[in-house]
Formats: sequence, C-alpha cells, structure tokens
Amino acid sequence: MAACPISGFPPFNPVAARLAALLAKAPQHKIYLLLFKIMAAGTGGQKTTTAAHLTAGREKADSLAGKYHIRKYEERDYEMVLAFYIQGIREHIPRAVWKSFSRPQLHLALLAVFLLTYLCWASVITSLAVVSLLLTAGALHMKRLWDEYLHHALTTDMMDIRRTYLEPKDCCFWVVDTGEEVVGMVAVIPPSWWNNAQELIRLSVKKEHRRQGLSKALVKTVIRFSEEHGYQEVVLGTSMVQHAAHRVYESMGFHKVLETYPFPLAKLVGFSVYWYYYKIPDAP
Repeated sequence: MAACPISGFPPFNPVAARLAALLAKAPQHKIYLLLFKIMAAGTGGQKTTTAAHLTAGREKADSLAGKYHIRKYEERDYEMVLAFYIQGIREHIPRAVWKSFSRPQLHLALLAVFLLTYLCWASVITSLAVVSLLLTAGALHMKRLWDEYLHHALTTDMMDIRRTYLEPKDCCFWVVDTGEEVVGMVAVIPPSWWNNAQELIRLSVKKEHRRQGLSKALVKTVIRFSEEHGYQEVVLGTSMVQHAAHRVYESMGFHKVLETYPFPLAKLVGFSVYWYYYKIPDAP
C-alpha cells in the first residue's frame, strides 16, 4: 500500500525530513507506527496529561449518570444509532464544501479558467457559466465522497455492531442513553497497524444534546476501557472540518501528530484527516 502524503509536522519533530524520505520505502502502517512513537517522545508545548487529569475526567463522566447513562450497545439501539450517526456525518458536508471553496489555490484556478474562457469566447456570461459549472461539479464531488464514506460504514462495521464491536476481544461499543432515546455513541478497536494502542472511532453525539459534556465522557470511557485492558495509548483519526471534535480531543490531552490525505485529489480540494495520539498516564 502506498503511503499517504504527510504534512503539518509539529515543530518539536526533529526528523521530519528523514521521515518524508521514508514514505516511498515503508508500508503505510509502519510509517504511522514510527510517527506516533516519535511524537510521543515530546509534547512541544502541548498540554501534558497526568493521572490526576484523567481521574478528574472520570469523576466528571460519572456525574453524567443523573441525566445520561453510558452503557454498552444493545440490539434495540440499532435504528436510533444509525439515525443520528447518518445525521452527524451529513452535517459535515456543507463545511467541507465551504472549506474547499475558500482555498486560495482554487480561487486562482477559477480565475485562470475565467480568463481563458473569456479569451476564447469574449463573453463574460459564458465565462461565469463555465466557472459556475465547475463549482457545482466540485460541490457534487465533495458530497459524493462523504456519501461513499457513509455507505462504506453502513455496509461494513455499522451493519452488524454486535458482531464487529462486542464479540471480538478488546473491542467495545457504547451509547449514551437518556432513558427515552440514545443520543451518543463511541467505539474502540485495536488498530491492525499498531500493537500497543486502541483506536477510538465512531464518536458521535446527537445535535440536540451537544455541549453537555457527553463527548468528553465517551472519550473517557474509551480511555478507561483501554487502560483496564492493558493498553498504553489511544489513537484516532478525524476529518479536518470536525472542529468541535478537535477541541474536545486537545482539551483532554490528545496531541495532533499527523495529517494524511485519504484520496489522490484530497490535497487539491483541501480534504485531510488529522490523527491524534494520547498516552495513558501511569497510575498514581
């Protein structure tokens, strides 16, 4: 498998140039392993996580039990989980399109197209029409990418949550229950490309129940599960447009250590995946 292009190395990384030279020679999962290990060696001014910080977070997560209850997934949750998961994914599409259209590189390219069209046809209306068609095609393409991601999730792990997350060893899937409905979820798996870490995935909270501390409580649940099962690190990937998720992870001590581009034209349209790393602190 070809390695993904990588950018945005934190300033504390002293070997970025050497790592870039390795991209063409090593499998992708080996690059991830090497990068995470190097980033774990320093924090470069980022927030350092302590056992006390983790304990305080646990107490806060436990305090949610009065209104919300975090529990393992049950089959009766399936339709509600899928409904707000789909809603959560689709709400990112407008932000992704806007971010792509706000890139200076795209503005220059569209200006060049406009001028070239005008030179050929000597018509402002025709030139504007061509640019409009390109923008429409770009928006539809971005939407299709998100739809393909959603379709992949719904036809793989999310098709049978119990079989994927509750039956295998060291995997789990939790939901947030209000007593009337399920309003949040998160899952954890051991990533195939790293032996001593758990990967946090499928974190989502229903829009009407955000800003209640549910995301942090779900992340703490994953950290606690990983610690209890003997893992030392937690990793996760999230798209560049999920700003609220970035703030949650960084406030809890996760470090952004890697940026990858998941498809060939991703860098051109400004679509990337941020990878975060968390070192579970030693018990006091």
